[in-house]
Amino acid sequence: MSDTRSTDVHSETTTDTTGDPRLDEAGAQLSTAPAETAMPGSFGGPRAPGAKGGLIWTAREIIGWSRWFWRQLTSMRVALLLLFLLSLGAIPGSLIPQTGTDVLKVEDFKRAHSVLGPLYDRLGLFHVYSSVWFSAIYILLFVSLIGCIVPRTWQFVGQLRGRPPAAPKRLTRLPAYATWRTDAEPEQVRETALEVLGRRRFRARLSGDAVAAEKGYLREFGNLVFHVALIVMLVAFAWGQLFKSEGNKLIVEGDGFSNTLTQYDDIKYGSLFTDDDLVPFSFDLKNFTGTYERTGPNKGTPRTYQADVTYSVGAYGKEKKATVKVNRPLEIGDAKVYLVSHGYAPVVTVRDGKGAVVFHAAVPLLPLDSNVTSQGAIKVMDGYRNAQGQRDQLGFLALFVPTFAGAGKGDMFSQFPALDFPVLALNAYHGDLGVDAGLPQNVYQLDTKNLKQFKDAKGNILKDRLLPGETMKLPGGNGSITFEKDIKEWAGFQVVQQPGSGWALGGALAAIFGLAASLFIQRRRVWVRATTGADGVTVVEMAGLGRSESAKLPEELGDLAALVHDRAPTKTDDPDDPDDPDADPDQEPGAPSPEPAAEGAEQK
Repeated sequence: MSDTRSTDVHSETTTDTTGDPRLDEAGAQLSTAPAETAMPGSFGGPRAPGAKGGLIWTAREIIGWSRWFWRQLTSMRVALLLLFLLSLGAIPGSLIPQTGTDVLKVEDFKRAHSVLGPLYDRLGLFHVYSSVWFSAIYILLFVSLIGCIVPRTWQFVGQLRGRPPAAPKRLTRLPAYATWRTDAEPEQVRETALEVLGRRRFRARLSGDAVAAEKGYLREFGNLVFHVALIVMLVAFAWGQLFKSEGNKLIVEGDGFSNTLTQYDDIKYGSLFTDDDLVPFSFDLKNFTGTYERTGPNKGTPRTYQADVTYSVGAYGKEKKATVKVNRPLEIGDAKVYLVSHGYAPVVTVRDGKGAVVFHAAVPLLPLDSNVTSQGAIKVMDGYRNAQGQRDQLGFLALFVPTFAGAGKGDMFSQFPALDFPVLALNAYHGDLGVDAGLPQNVYQLDTKNLKQFKDAKGNILKDRLLPGETMKLPGGNGSITFEKDIKEWAGFQVVQQPGSGWALGGALAAIFGLAASLFIQRRRVWVRATTGADGVTVVEMAGLGRSESAKLPEELGDLAALVHDRAPTKTDDPDDPDDPDADPDQEPGAPSPEPAAEGAEQK
């Protein structure tokens, strides 16, 4: 629809491109996505007779099929499939115990599941992330992404270096279209169109009697950024897994730690990690501070957990002070020191029958509940002699509560996590602790297999509850154990070195940006044609084409048409001329012709 006083914008659901090759060219290359290829037949073609013909045919077949498989591997469909398989493959690594994390749990699982254990072992489910099948998926996805990105990048660079295609011959075939007649010269309309499109950040050029413009390159750029970010994330994760280390250390107030493998309570690291990769530093735990809610529904909830430390870097580094808090680690080079746990370490003194001190130390005990009810073992392995002067070993099962409910008010369970009413309960043993056998032991447990319990004069098992400063005497003149008034606290630290984490974070943020750009930015082209009609009046045509149908395209074209129309308004005819077919009989003589609403868009 066209008249001398209207600016018509309409949107069509279908576009007929038959017979107009320039329209096909205008819609081409709105995307850098590779074309899908169907399942081929024979690449070799007719086979020539003889051995030479067979070799040539075989070579063509191998090359053809190789190229076809490469196209399939680098297609978006296969990349998404591999990404889905990678996600599925990671599920067993979260649900099944892994040898790289906890070997003991893996052994317990195998003993408890006589059928599933060997099956999982053969499938590599106890070491998912280093298994052959997971590595194959990982590498194929990596190759697929690279093979997809490289050609699309060169194609996108070519599009950036190119110019918007010339206007199709028949703009009325495009999904969004506007037209009007104006008294302005065609050159003036085209200059106005170049200026308007430039202000709207279109890349525009003059092509014959039309202005061609294009916008939305960030869509394809975002798509490429998303794929590149995935590669960066894959490399960063692989690098981090190969060179990472993660160790735990329990430190009592006043003690220290040096970052060497032998100092850790337990440590796990990647397959390419070596001792030389450890950051050289050391630190001492000066004081641990923990405060708790005293009243209300959150009574006992921690308010403050912080560890005051002094640290130095290298063998001769200057000593510095720092405070480590939950989720606020101490960063030293590539290592991060996290505060992960807390507990109490009662100080005890053990004496033999002659009163000589054979053991004096703060003994860390492990918490059992949120109120820090703690248990552990005290082992006296060397230097102790019994009442007869014979060498012996002592062991004590210890249960500690920082806030005791009081005698006759229940079992040994703490009522509050702070040191309000500390009590230490002890059971005493003597005999062979089993440490001389050379087998590893849990320092927080007591193996009573070769031990005997002390008994009092009445034949009852010796046990007692001690307040700070109190002493439990062993029967028969075998010594004593004293619960000292000095109760120390301990803090559990986790030292993590994971190179590539910064790259992984950057890749994740870039992937989000790229995905958002590829989803919300539309690639579109606009043409503005201005020609002189048969009656000498300039005819202006504007049309737009997007990569996908969108209601915003006609709206944007309507906005652009309104801006151009302001500088090249609709031709005003004499309403008193009876020969004017477009004259409005109801309009007052001499009044300006109003700008009608644009069809398919809001009125401007």
